[in-house]
Amino acid sequence: MATQSKMVSVLSIDGGGVRGLIPATILSCLETKLQEIDGPDSRIADYFDVIAGTSTGGLVTTMLTAPSTNNRPMWTAQDIVDFYIEHCPKIFPQKKGLFSSITNIFHDLMKPKYDGKYLHSLVQTMLGEATLDQTLTEVVIPAFDIKLLQPNIFSTNEAKVNALKNAKLSDICLSTSAAPTFLPPHYFQTKNAKGQTRSFNLVDGALAANNPTQLAINHILKEIVPKKDYVNVKPTDGTSFLVISLGTGTAKHECRYSAAAAGKWGLLDWLCINGGTPLIDALTQASSDVVDIHVSSLFQALNAENNYLRIQDDTLMGEEASVDVATTKNLQKLVQIGKQLLKKRVSMVNLETGKFEELETKGTNEEALACFAKLLSDERRHRQTIVSVD
Repeated sequence: MATQSKMVSVLSIDGGGVRGLIPATILSCLETKLQEIDGPDSRIADYFDVIAGTSTGGLVTTMLTAPSTNNRPMWTAQDIVDFYIEHCPKIFPQKKGLFSSITNIFHDLMKPKYDGKYLHSLVQTMLGEATLDQTLTEVVIPAFDIKLLQPNIFSTNEAKVNALKNAKLSDICLSTSAAPTFLPPHYFQTKNAKGQTRSFNLVDGALAANNPTQLAINHILKEIVPKKDYVNVKPTDGTSFLVISLGTGTAKHECRYSAAAAGKWGLLDWLCINGGTPLIDALTQASSDVVDIHVSSLFQALNAENNYLRIQDDTLMGEEASVDVATTKNLQKLVQIGKQLLKKRVSMVNLETGKFEELETKGTNEEALACFAKLLSDERRHRQTIVSVD
């Protein structure tokens, strides 16, 4: 039966390592607001048609949508916050001391900074044999195949019709989070009923789409609307879409790099200098901003700018902006940044400066989330009413 929807809803979560605590904190707020409307059993996955996540965002996406034995989400949004605080120090163990630092520099030039063994064991234990086709709502998670040199986009819809793309959720999480220089690439195989196999040689999805919002929207336009699963949704009507896009924070205001300094850099400097990773920072940030600019412009052109909410903080400094500083102090700071971000006004990126600027005519991000929660709840009740009538 086609869904008598008034709109389709999208949640997108950027990549960013330990900074995944920022969107996780925001999601905890959103889930609380949904529970205030519809009761304590409400979960994020109940309200979004598509949830997309890259790298750490892919892990969050999986945790939001992985089914438990009663076919409900295994974790609440707050559980994910607690998960990061508990396990990040073991995923990214911190080494101290001058001798250790010198040793680490030589190690990092020759091997990934972390061996990933704890993360592998943790994710495989958490998710077991659960596969992509079992997620409680449609997910879109990108990775990058370094053997084929092309993006690999995992989606629930494709997994249901193509067994060779129906990977274990644990393999997808380990693939999309395998950030070059930080964690080793992930290799795995899938197999269909005919005995055919497919091999995957994957690294961080941020190389394909650090901000997967556009991937999620394209997925809807390609896979959902044309098949008339949502009969009242019109691709040219921006009000048919409700999109929340969550960043993991950036350090634009810190102005880490300059042309004068970069003019003296060689290959190793571009990969790592003064604790930063200029090349990776540039690639992932450019990817995120281009998507935000495109989607924001699209919704404005369709006179539906209120249906797109991007929550991002570009004022991170020092260790806050890292992807792997997993000290208790920094993790708690990232939670506080998430909470403070909720109190800031809704912002939009300035195309000239590249920085996020608060919109004086808008309320806070928390107020915007409350409005979105009401719209999401109304849409869900509308669909439930149609189903009960049928």
